Order: sequence, then C-alpha cells, then structure tokens
Amino acid sequence: MSSPETEPQLTYEQARQQLAEIVTKLESGGVPLAESMQLWERGEQLAKVCQGWLDGAKAKIDAARAEQAGQAD
Repeated sequence: MSSPETEPQLTYEQARQQLAEIVTKLESGGVPLAESMQLWERGEQLAKVCQGWLDGAKAKIDAARAEQAGQAD
C-alpha cells in the first residue's frame, strides 16, 4: 500500500468508495488478522481523507454564508 504522502490526492468519492470496500471486506470476517490490521489502517487513512474534504466543503459554505450575511447588512 502506498502512503498518503506518495499517492496522488484522492477525490472524496474515490476515498469513500475505497473505504466502503474495506468495510465490506472486514465485515465479511474471512480476512486473516494481519490483513485485517492493514485494511483497518488504510481505512483510517481514507477516513481522514474524507473528513478533510468534508471539512473543506463546510469551511467554504461557512465563508460564503458569512460573506452573504455581511452584504445583507
């Protein structure tokens, strides 16, 4: 697996899809422990990528609302 520093930036949708695939594999219960741990770690990385995208989107919305509120005064 590549590290977040060496892989290209994933879109939110790509990260979410990969995370969903990992969750499905882990929930199946048929994955050896070592692989489960690797999948868990990758899932944590992907969750951070998704959260970063969501935080960025929220910041943009908040900034646009603040700007709009400032113009309404």
